[in-house]
Amino acid sequence: MNQMQPANDQANSSNAGQASADTLHAIVMQSLDDDQAQEMISIPLEGKSSIADYMVIASGRSSRQVASMAQKLAERIKQQTGVIARIEGLPTADWVLVDAGDVIVHLFRPEVRSFYNLERMWGFADAPGTVQAVTH
Repeated sequence: MNQMQPANDQANSSNAGQASADTLHAIVMQSLDDDQAQEMISIPLEGKSSIADYMVIASGRSSRQVASMAQKLAERIKQQTGVIARIEGLPTADWVLVDAGDVIVHLFRPEVRSFYNLERMWGFADAPGTVQAVTH
């Protein structure tokens, strides 16, 4: 008899490889850089929010690039850490969320990113590109 485990993704991310937030963050930043993400920013959340230690926001030139970046990112995280990242928003790929536990990644098409302006919501800048980008 199969038992459903509602927190299966959380169990996988905390057990598999026990990747540190800094390791996950480095993988995310490198993966997005490799895939030519635009206007990448990283917002440190440790001590400010319990949702994650880092939030990364980046843009892709098209829905196709956004979807590709998200899928490759999830694959790289799994290969390098064993963490199974959840992906939401792939069908339209205007805004895709990749949740790797300690690192949450928002990937946008540029127009959608400027409409929602998450950077401002988190107390950073009014426009992408003016936020202090974390170098990797």
